[in-house]
Amino acid sequence: MKGPILCFIGPPGVGKTSLGRSIARALGRKFVRISLGGIRDEAEIRGHRRTYVGALPGRIIQSIKQAGSNNPVFMMDEVDKIGVDFRGDPSFALLEVLDPEQNNAFSDHYLNVPFDLSKVMFITTGNITDPIPSALRDRMEAITLPGYTDLEKLKIARTFLLPRQMEENGIGPKVLRISDKAILQIISQYTQEAGLRNLEREFASICRKVARKVAEGLPALNQHGSGPAGRQGKKNRTNINTKNLFQFLGPPSFLPDEEQKKNEIGVATGLAWTETGGEILHVEASTTPGKGSLILTGHLGEVMKESAQAALTYARSKGKAYQIKPNALNNKEIHIHVPAGAIPKDGPSAGITMAVALVSALTGIPIKKEVAMTGEITLRGGVLPVGGLKEKALAALRTHIKKVIIPYQNKKDLIDLPSYIRKKINFLPVKHMDEVLRIALFQKRTFQKGRG
Repeated sequence: MKGPILCFIGPPGVGKTSLGRSIARALGRKFVRISLGGIRDEAEIRGHRRTYVGALPGRIIQSIKQAGSNNPVFMMDEVDKIGVDFRGDPSFALLEVLDPEQNNAFSDHYLNVPFDLSKVMFITTGNITDPIPSALRDRMEAITLPGYTDLEKLKIARTFLLPRQMEENGIGPKVLRISDKAILQIISQYTQEAGLRNLEREFASICRKVARKVAEGLPALNQHGSGPAGRQGKKNRTNINTKNLFQFLGPPSFLPDEEQKKNEIGVATGLAWTETGGEILHVEASTTPGKGSLILTGHLGEVMKESAQAALTYARSKGKAYQIKPNALNNKEIHIHVPAGAIPKDGPSAGITMAVALVSALTGIPIKKEVAMTGEITLRGGVLPVGGLKEKALAALRTHIKKVIIPYQNKKDLIDLPSYIRKKINFLPVKHMDEVLRIALFQKRTFQKGRG
């Protein structure tokens, strides 16, 4: 069987390379890995012609020679970071390599004879698919590896990361014990990532400090973070929990998102996706006397600014239905702000959030604090699907939000969510902005449906 060309796409540290090693181990094949990041010369793939001084075969042939096998699992890391210069584009040299119909006669300039690569199982990895040329992307079967949930990180930390760091630092379970709550606090307040690299660094830092205490003969810390552990024959064991964690790692680097304390006018809770996972986004809208202009602040990208314009146009078109007088729009300056102001933000998924904040500010009706939302808005009020639903749901769960408004077309993505998330959060699929406003706003006065 000719194996498919797999492409693992996901944020750093989620285990793409480790997964390739596991596939090789499961198949009983040799594992070969090369990094394509920063390669600019086509000869790195196809080799040099023998007419050049110091000519060498390409990395493909060199790696197969080192493996001593013609059917290894061949991993090409960072396929999205290939460079281009006057010597050619290495990504186009990969077109022949990563095509099962052509690579049975791969031509290396140094060998100058066809070489059969059809038995090699190629796996590529990358963080995003956008920089990969479309012809090369078409040859690969992309598999997206999302970031881990907090409970998944806890399980991996318990079974793999923590034992490895304890072994590397020469300490055992009789010397150090970390509670589950402390590990979860490290995950949420000391690391902010989709993968696990920084989490392992924090474990390494703790293990080094405990190993130094053991070497110096200092007493272990008890559950309250001071003095010797004392009784029950556990004097030499350091117990780390949420109370004494700061003594090893210092103050938290990331404070958790705060939920809204009360229902406010013009403040809507949105959900955003980042490379480090999901985040809560509070969108604020306010009106002041003016000439009907729209002010956008908060380091917004072009797509997000366009979503705000679409939200304002929708509010104008539905003015009569929501009892917004034309003078309320024409004689007021509308200001939309998205904290935190220094962090760049972009994407269309805050469209319905900005529309809800706008309508609330114009009508004076408060927004329910326990409702969060995500979705793209159209001029006619349609709600279009968005990505990153798993990460956004986790962000809602962290801030104790029980209701999340999602686009109806994202309903199929709920299957991929862990069961404990589906039990704790009530997902409300919507097709139109009218449904969003009905759920998110306090219905102090009855809105009549109309075209405005």
